[in-house]
Amino acid sequence: MKFFNSDNRTALEAIEYAQHIAFAPIVFQASIALRDLGILTIIEKQGKDGITTEQVVELSGLKPYGVRVLLEAGLGIGLLTIDDNYNYFLTKTGYFILQDEMTKVNMDFVQDICYKGMFDLTGSIQTGKPEGLKTLGPWPTVYEGLSVLPEKEQKSWFNFDHYYSSDSFPLVLPHVFKDSPKKLLDIGGNTGKWSLQCAKYNEQVQVTIADLPGQLKMAQANIESQGLSSRVGFHEINILDKNAKLPKGFDVIWMSQFLDCFSEEEIISILERCFEALDENGQVFILEPFWDRQKYKVSAFCLQMTSLYFTNIANGNSQMYHSGLFIKLVEKAGFHVIEKIDNIGVSHSLLKCSKKK
Repeated sequence: MKFFNSDNRTALEAIEYAQHIAFAPIVFQASIALRDLGILTIIEKQGKDGITTEQVVELSGLKPYGVRVLLEAGLGIGLLTIDDNYNYFLTKTGYFILQDEMTKVNMDFVQDICYKGMFDLTGSIQTGKPEGLKTLGPWPTVYEGLSVLPEKEQKSWFNFDHYYSSDSFPLVLPHVFKDSPKKLLDIGGNTGKWSLQCAKYNEQVQVTIADLPGQLKMAQANIESQGLSSRVGFHEINILDKNAKLPKGFDVIWMSQFLDCFSEEEIISILERCFEALDENGQVFILEPFWDRQKYKVSAFCLQMTSLYFTNIANGNSQMYHSGLFIKLVEKAGFHVIEKIDNIGVSHSLLKCSKKK
């Protein structure tokens, strides 16, 4: 990947881009307002005919001043164009802001989870603590608070988390079940989405979800609703407690978008306990979005920015990792990466790890 090996902007392009960065918080909030107040939708519906400011005011029920400043901002941002008769039109970027699922998920996550707290990013870098988390709640990390977040914020968090992993699950199930495992441990099982898919994919497998009490409560409700309680069990654990052991006797241990939630030292500790819990011929499957293994530059960018959410909101010490650094941590814990599969779903790679080479 050579996305970041050169600086190809001209001086004029560079200073123009610098102004976009300088006004980035205003650009974001104006885009949210244009979307959530229905203005982009109104303009989209006019199609090739375009629409005047006065017509937007009439259809939106908003005051003329507010509509005018947002429309004019939309021009500079690149969401709108205007013709000589002062008719406004939606650009391709405006369309994606309005209709693209990934863009909506990202914007909602930034608005509802990250935005207010990001004012404290510099402090988080200095202290190694999630200084921005206080805008959401009084927890040491965001994970203790997920089950009690307000509905809107909780929805945005889980939509973000699930968007980047759920579409990968059907693609990796054949790899995980290639050797017909009988017992599978799902660490960081969250709402139980992966465990449910495993239980439905293979009728013989017994799954155990290991997670915090709040997450297990949500997972248990989902498992019960699907009538699979007899095949999915639960193990309460605070994985940050180095003395907290994992249950033993598993053929497969699964972790999806989980280890990126921890520091380098914590990842090694978790993997060392996985090593103890795993049968001698067992395997660990790790599904992660590594920013250096992305097919497109924008994917790498999204992951790099998500790292700052971990820095400032989630826990203060984790990130979306470079695969080279991550694999070194896996090896320090005693495992060998025996297979790497890239370009799974939106942005994931699958690492298949074993105690033996």
